[in-house]
Amino acid sequence: MTIRHLTIKVLLLAVASLTAAAQCDSQSKPNILILYADDMGYGDLGANNPASKIPTPHLDRLAAQGMRFTDGHSSSGVCTPSRYAMLTGRHHWRDFHGIANAFDGPVFKPGQLIMSAMLKQQGYQTACIGKWHLGMDWDAIRKPGTPRKSIEHTDFDWTVQFPGGPLDYGFDTYFGDNVINFPPYAWIENDRLLAPPDTTLRMTETETKEGEWECRLGPARSDWDFYKVLPTLTQKGVDFLQSRKGNAQPFFLYFAFPSPHAPIIPTEAFDGKSKAGAFGDFVVQTDDACGQLFKALQESGLEENTLVVFTSDNGPENYAYARDAKFDHWSSGPLRGLKRDIYEGGHRVPFLIKWPGVLKPGSVSDALIGQFDLIATFAAMVNFALPKNAAEDSFNFLPYLRGESPTPPRSFMVHNTNAKSYAIREGDWLLVDAATGYTSRKPDAAWNKKHRQPADDTLPVELYNLKDDLGQLKNLAASEPGKVRYLQDLLKRLRGEGHSAPRLN
Repeated sequence: MTIRHLTIKVLLLAVASLTAAAQCDSQSKPNILILYADDMGYGDLGANNPASKIPTPHLDRLAAQGMRFTDGHSSSGVCTPSRYAMLTGRHHWRDFHGIANAFDGPVFKPGQLIMSAMLKQQGYQTACIGKWHLGMDWDAIRKPGTPRKSIEHTDFDWTVQFPGGPLDYGFDTYFGDNVINFPPYAWIENDRLLAPPDTTLRMTETETKEGEWECRLGPARSDWDFYKVLPTLTQKGVDFLQSRKGNAQPFFLYFAFPSPHAPIIPTEAFDGKSKAGAFGDFVVQTDDACGQLFKALQESGLEENTLVVFTSDNGPENYAYARDAKFDHWSSGPLRGLKRDIYEGGHRVPFLIKWPGVLKPGSVSDALIGQFDLIATFAAMVNFALPKNAAEDSFNFLPYLRGESPTPPRSFMVHNTNAKSYAIREGDWLLVDAATGYTSRKPDAAWNKKHRQPADDTLPVELYNLKDDLGQLKNLAASEPGKVRYLQDLLKRLRGEGHSAPRLN
């Protein structure tokens, strides 16, 4: 063999080695798809609730292909705080409690580590499609001299880019309408509007199919069609996944649904598809959208190397009371409470993870887990060293998911929606450190009777053993004063320390 041939052979071996290393690295960094529903209850998912009146075949199949968590939680009982906590790994209540209202600025702190930025740094293509609801810097495009609180469509220069959106927090691309019931009612692509609002929405002229429109006044496109929001976003998600075919670079797609949040507007094709009214039909449409995304994953050859998470930002809206009375479908399933409540129904949500080759199909876990645990888990998965001032409340579940540790890392969790009331969970015990876990609306006597809910007592706190009493029917605070004091001390410590997850650095 000549020196020239030997050199070529060495080069070919080197290229083969690099190619193998690249393939190994790609396999060690799976694609990540987070599907984030809005106001979908624990009991709306068929896999969680055999008595559900809503068919969810695509999500039930996802559960059958991966792991279904029965004790998975959002950080809050409302939208913005839960999204903030999931993307940062930091409990919202350390910084704020309420939602980002229309035209509010970003909720993230300068320099704060966001899941998307972490994954982008590790070589991921990052995309956000759908509901943002974490604030944007709309003031940057406000015309000089316009009153700060005015939100007429003529108050803004819609032709220029605006900062403070997804692209400033680690996403390479964004497509959505920010929030379906918040202005501006127009499509946003990356950091500008595709077409400028040409009117100001005062009120909706037609009735919605269930509940209220809940739409705030503000700038809008005169041709805006609320019914086209979910189908348009779904197609954008499909297009993104199809565009990844043959691309070796791993991707992170955060697909945040506008549904089944109000306005409850399933398209005609889904009317009557459930036995739980229009809301149930909207859940069916959401499930169908998931099915379209799953099909795009499969057809693009991406399915086997994609970790999929499905969950919801909080429990169902209080329209669930009327739905239960009319259709005998309780969206919280076996749980007490709804959106905003610190009872379990407010924050215990559908939580599914599919990871081919890692998670055993059809597995069910009773481990206590939060959406805010995803960032530490993903960090370990992609070999990213979390700094001390990041993901303060995020536990690494990677060893548990891989079967390397039979014991889940988390045994306690703080629940909260507003500044005045908290709940603390440790093991099977849960303390509502307030006179009630209801926040916005209490059920009526008919609901209490149907669900065997006892009358309110006069105790200042509520204590439950969830192993024996998942529906939180029997307050044990009077008979377990020592447990109450212990959990109150634990809550005080966790709130005061500034972090609840182990410090790794």
